[in-house]
Order: sequence, then structure tokens, then C-alpha cells
Amino acid sequence: MIRFQGVNKIYPANNFNPKPTEALKDISFEINDKEFVLIAGRSGSGKTTIIKMLIGEERPSSGRVFFSFIDEQKTIRNIEVNKLKKQDLPELRRQIGVVFQDYKLLPRKTVFENVAYALEVVGASDKQIKDEVPKALKIVGLESRSRHFPSELSGGEKQRVAIARALIHRPKLIIADEPTGNLDPYHTWDIIKLLLKINELGETVILATHDQDIVNNLEKRVISLEDGRLLGDAKKGKYII
Repeated sequence: MIRFQGVNKIYPANNFNPKPTEALKDISFEINDKEFVLIAGRSGSGKTTIIKMLIGEERPSSGRVFFSFIDEQKTIRNIEVNKLKKQDLPELRRQIGVVFQDYKLLPRKTVFENVAYALEVVGASDKQIKDEVPKALKIVGLESRSRHFPSELSGGEKQRVAIARALIHRPKLIIADEPTGNLDPYHTWDIIKLLLKINELGETVILATHDQDIVNNLEKRVISLEDGRLLGDAKKGKYII
């Protein structure tokens, strides 16, 4: 489903960094359909750069990034992400739901409206919004909070709204980039259990984290990074950095 093939990323020198920065160095791995994979490493190890490559926000300096999925017509689509034109990126991104550490909720919209907005921007009908939003909120356990505003929610609830929004297009892949970074231990594991549930429902899940407790307790596949290099790829991995 996902393949990184000899990927390197070098950011040129600028006013803040007088020398070029090697963010990724010869990264190669594959992730299969319906896997749950952790990408682990300290801040600056390359986790976010990999995510940006997957959604076409960044391009490799060299190497190739592939994303494959089965579309609504049951046709296998093989996309070389690094070769996509700008106008083709929205189609790719509808297949990938991304969850961020800082939620990125619209403060003046309710829970329902925040999730619905992701459908509105692609021209979904009122009926589709009315049908799909409650389903997404049910998966994340927030049916009873649909009329609340973000300011009325806990951090864990805000992240659940963000996950519901990521699910609303029924993507083939969910990427969670440090989704528990702003949460206490209780809500951290609440979100991790939700991501596991989503994986059990058939979604591929990539969880990028520097949290050693999460990595060491999940006993899932771990791709370990340090300074842009691949340190290890273990089926039931531990935090090795």
C-alpha cells in the first residue's frame, strides 16, 4: 500500500541554517494494507517529513514514494506521490486522513460543524452530511457532544473530533502525527485505544510518536528513526533510541 524507495530529503541553507539540512537519508520501507505501524523517534528524527511526503506536501530530493489503494470502482490505483501535479493532490488527500497534535478545530463551529466542514469543502450534499457525520461521531464516541463548541471540550474530546473529521471521507489510511502530545496519560491511552479500534475496523493506521511508553506497550510494528536515518523496523518493536 505504501512504499518509500531510497528516499532522501535535503533542505537548502537559509537564514536560520547556514548549511543544508539532511532530513531523510536513504529511507526505504513498505507498509501493507490494514497494518498498524508506529514511526518512532525523537523530535527532528524525520517523522513529520515522512508524513509530509505521503500527503504530497514535500517532495523527496531523490527517491520515490508510492501509495496504492482500491478505488470505489474496485480498481487498483498505484500513485507515485512525488510525481503528482498540484491539481491532483486533493484526490490523494481524500484517501488519507491526518490527525495532528494541535487538533486544528474551528473554534466558532460546533463538533458537528467541524466534522461536516470537511465534507462541505468538497461539495457534499446536505443529505450526505446529515448521514455521514453522525456515523463518524459514533465511532469516536461523541454523539452526545455534537452541539458543543471546542472550548467546551476536554483535550481528549477535541482529539476525538479531529479523528472523526479524518474519518469522514472514509480514507484508506489514517496518519496520526504525535496525536497525544498535548494529553495527560489517561486521555493518551483513550486516543490510542480509539486508533486501535479504527485499525480493527479495517483502516491502515500510521502513528508517529516520540512517546516511549506508547511504543513499548503496544507491541506493534515499529519503524525507528534517528537523525533522518532508519535505525530499525521490527514486527513487535520497542523504543530503541
